[in-house]
Amino acid sequence: MSSVHTAVLLHEVVNGLGLARNNKTLWYLDGTIGGSHHALAIAEALKFKVNIIGLDRDPSAIKRAAEILEGKAEKIILECQDFRHLDKSLDRNGITGVDYILFDLGISSDELENSGKGFSFLKDEPLLMTMGDPTNYTFTAKDIVNSWSEEDIANVIFAYGEERFARRIARKIVSYRDKKSIETSAELAEIISLAIPTPIRFKHHRIHPATRTFQALRIAVNDELSALKQGLVVGYERLNVGGRMAVISFHSLEDRIVKNFYRFLADRGAEILTKKPKIASAEETRENPRARSAKLRIIEKI
Repeated sequence: MSSVHTAVLLHEVVNGLGLARNNKTLWYLDGTIGGSHHALAIAEALKFKVNIIGLDRDPSAIKRAAEILEGKAEKIILECQDFRHLDKSLDRNGITGVDYILFDLGISSDELENSGKGFSFLKDEPLLMTMGDPTNYTFTAKDIVNSWSEEDIANVIFAYGEERFARRIARKIVSYRDKKSIETSAELAEIISLAIPTPIRFKHHRIHPATRTFQALRIAVNDELSALKQGLVVGYERLNVGGRMAVISFHSLEDRIVKNFYRFLADRGAEILTKKPKIASAEETRENPRARSAKLRIIEKI
C-alpha cells in the first residue's frame, strides 16, 4: 500500500529532536503516523535502536505504517487512535514515558487523494470529511451543510476557516439545500464559489474559494482543535525529562494553540528550542507546495 504523501520539514524534525545515540533504546511516539516518513527518518538516524509507537485515526495509515516500518525498530506498536488519547495507548502497552513526540497536524495527501471522503474540493466524493471510521462520528460534513442552521454554519466557517465571506457562504448553502440535499464535495465547492464575489475570485485565483470552508468543516467534524489541546497536555505529561516534543502546524489556529501552550510550559521550567518556528526552505516549498504554510515548534522537558 503506497503513500502519495510527502513529509514536510523532515530534516528540521530529525535535527530538532536532538536524537541521542546511547546504550538505551529510546521511545518515539508519532501521534500522526500517516505515511511514516518522519518515523522512518528518526529510526534511521538512531540506527534503528528505537522503539516506535505510532497512532493515527485513519486505519489505512496504520496498515501503511506496518508495511513501511517492518524491521526498522526494536519494537513497533501501531494503534488506530486519536492522539488525544495517547495516554491510553501508552498505559495499554505498559509504557510509562517516551523520549520524543511528534504531532504532524492537519490532513495528509493520502487522505486528500485516496480516502474518498470528500476532503478535497477538486474531487467529486461523498461529503464525509471523517479522518476515522464514519460510524464513530457524531456528525459528518454532509450533516453540517444539510442540517445545521445558517447561523451555526456561518459561525463554524468563520471560527475554523477564518473566512470573511462566511455569512454569504452559509446563506448560499441554505438556499441551495432548500431545493436539493448537498451530497458531494464537488457540489459543495461549486456552491461556495458562487457565494464569493466575482472580483475576489479572480483576485485570489491561486487559492480556491472553497479552501477555508473545507478546512473549517474538516476541523469541526474531527474536533481537531480540542484534540490538539488535549494531546499536547497528555503528551507533555508522558514525556520523559530531557525528552522533546515537536509539533508541525499548518494554519494560525493550530499554531496559536501550540505557541501559547509552549509559553505556559516555559513559565514552569521547560525550554522552547524554537524561539521562532522553523519553516520550509524555498527549495522544499517548490518541491512540495503544501510545505509553504508549515511551522515547526519544539520544546524540551527540563
